[in-house]
Formats: sequence, C-alpha cells, structure tokens
Amino acid sequence: MKTLSILGSTGSIGQNALSVVETHSDEFLIAGLAANTSVDLMEKQVRQFRPRLVALNNREAASQLRERLRDLSKKVEILSGPEGILAIATMEEVDLVLEGMGGGVGLLPTLEAIKAGKDLAFVNKEVLVMCGSLVMEAVRTHGVRLLPVDGEMSAIFQCLVGRPESDQSRDGIHRLVLTASGGPFRQTPLDQLYDVTPQQALKHPNWKMGNKITIDSATMMNKGLEVIEAKWLFDVELSQIEVIIHPESIIHSMVEFVDGSFLAQLSVTDMRVLIQYALTYPRRLPTPLPRLKLSQIRALHLESVDFDKFPCLGLAYTAARVGGTMPTVLSSADEVVVRAFLNQQIGFMDIPSLLAEVIARHDVTSRPNLDDILAADRWAKSVAHQLIQKRR
Repeated sequence: MKTLSILGSTGSIGQNALSVVETHSDEFLIAGLAANTSVDLMEKQVRQFRPRLVALNNREAASQLRERLRDLSKKVEILSGPEGILAIATMEEVDLVLEGMGGGVGLLPTLEAIKAGKDLAFVNKEVLVMCGSLVMEAVRTHGVRLLPVDGEMSAIFQCLVGRPESDQSRDGIHRLVLTASGGPFRQTPLDQLYDVTPQQALKHPNWKMGNKITIDSATMMNKGLEVIEAKWLFDVELSQIEVIIHPESIIHSMVEFVDGSFLAQLSVTDMRVLIQYALTYPRRLPTPLPRLKLSQIRALHLESVDFDKFPCLGLAYTAARVGGTMPTVLSSADEVVVRAFLNQQIGFMDIPSLLAEVIARHDVTSRPNLDDILAADRWAKSVAHQLIQKRR
C-alpha cells in the first residue's frame, strides 16, 4: 500500500483525492490530513479514513475539532497552525504528499516535503510560479518526483512519459500547447466584461473548482500561471509554450515534437482521472468514472487567444520574461485582487489593471533566495491592498 498525506483535504482537490482513495482502498493508507478551517468536513474525513495526524491551520478550529474527536484522542493527534501543516507534510511514514492547498500558503509545506524526501503530487501552481528555481533545485538535490495533478500539466507529463532516456531532455520538444476552455466569457464582448458580477464569473462551463481558481480561469490568469509553471516543470523556453482556446476541455494539453508529431492527452472532464494517475504513477488503475465516447464527439474546436480581452495572460508572459521576483509579485497580488472582486470591492476588469499597476511598481530581485521570495510576497499583497483602497 502507498501511504499518503493530503494538504488541503477539505478543498475540491482533497475531496476528489479521498474519493479516489475510497475507490481503491486496498491501494492507499491515509496517514495525515491538513486543511484550513473546515471543522465539519474534517471531522467526517477523520472518522472515515482514521489518519494518525490531523492539522487545521486555524487554531480555534483545531480546538473545536479536538473537542468533537475526543473519542478518538488516543488514535488521532490534532495539530494546529502553520507548524501543524508542516508536520503533515513531513511525516516519516508517508510515501507521497498530495499538495492541494492553493496560493502561497503551500510554499513552505512544499519545500519541506521535498527536503524530507517525499514524492509530491501537486496542484498548487503558485508554488512553482513564486519560486520555481528553488523548488526544482530542491527536487534535484533530494531526488524526489514532482507529479502534476493540474489538468494541463498532467496532460503534458503523460505525453512525455515513456520517451527513450536519450530523449528525456527538452531537445526533442518543439512546443507545449496548453489548452484553455476560455471560461464563462469566451464569447462575451470586451465592453461587457466591465459589468461582470462574481456570480457570473463563478459559472465555469466545464469544471467545478474552488472560487479562486474559477475566477482565475475567467480572467485566464490561471492559464498564465500555468505558462510559468510549465516553463519550470518541463525545462523549456517561454517561447516554446503556447496557449490555445479549446472550449470542449476534452484535449487537456498537447506536445509538439521537433519532427512535427503531436501527442495529446484526452479524457472526460473530471479531476479524479488526473488525481488518480498522480497517486498511482507509474501504474494506471480502473476508474468508475464515465468513459470518453469518441463516437459521440461531433467536433473539437481550437481557437487563438484574444489577449486584449484577457490581458492577465499577457501579464503572466511579461512577468515570466522579467523573471526573478516578478512572477511572485504577480501571483501574490492576484490572490488579493481576486478576493476583492469576490467581495464586490472592485470590478472584473479592475483585476488586470490592478495587477499591471502592482508589477509596474516592483523593483525586481533577479536571483532571489527564499527570504527574497517571502518579502516579495508580503510587498505585493500590501501594495495590492493599498491600490484597492484607493480605487474604492
């Protein structure tokens, strides 16, 4: 059996991962679960999967959970705060850590899990965006596997699996093609985007995801962050990464090789397919999910991106070209402005304009260490808050 710990177990990725574990209960053992504040759902998960360690980042929520699980106090230890999350990420008996926590909060747990020699299944693209050089250096130093869960990264990873050892470098790759659904506003005229509400932006046509990533999909910032993530994960130049609109979300991404051949990964639009592959890699196991019926696919559409309508994607390419702490600043500021939009403090098209203003103010550190990354994260969030207040 493979022993797992899950960071972000009460989020959409964590819940889907536990669904996979439940389906293949003879394959996995849950040793640790970590989340932020969700007491009710965490209690349910603990009673079902009986982990040895549990952590809630919110200390008050952790106290409530301890009280509810008093009958299991001799079998389950409940921790709290950031140190509790780190403990779950570095458990000695764990073979694989699933990092499903969004945003910068997953940075330190990711690095510590790698340093502890744990293979990492990850969905948190912000970690590679913020400090890709540090993460990839740690991966090489400690000899662990990074197994992407996010649809586009998993698709490219699967397309590259099985190449001869002599062709494992980027030399055989001509370009990576990241597909994007186009979100809820693919066909919405630019002038109408200024009146978009959070409720409209949260209605993704194909995927059921958390609020933050759903808004990022609507602005296409999510795809921009994936461009930066792919650059680090697959060791390619920025010029080798292209984004294309694919509204059906059946082709999850493609690789074009130097000989003109393409490989693509296709499946139903259900994250459990991708999560299961990361958890079982290099094996593939059956899944109870519906099959993709090729005979029923009438057409697959591919369209170019309108960068004027989705300026966040252009901002991500700009941040990646500048490098250093600039991607950190973009990602961290995005967390703040998306939250402000969801709270109806700013408009939808204020998101890219505020982000552009934040990165224009930043003095880049070209070769940042971890302290530089964390300082840039704090700076970006502070400046974003200030600009939001001024705009209001």
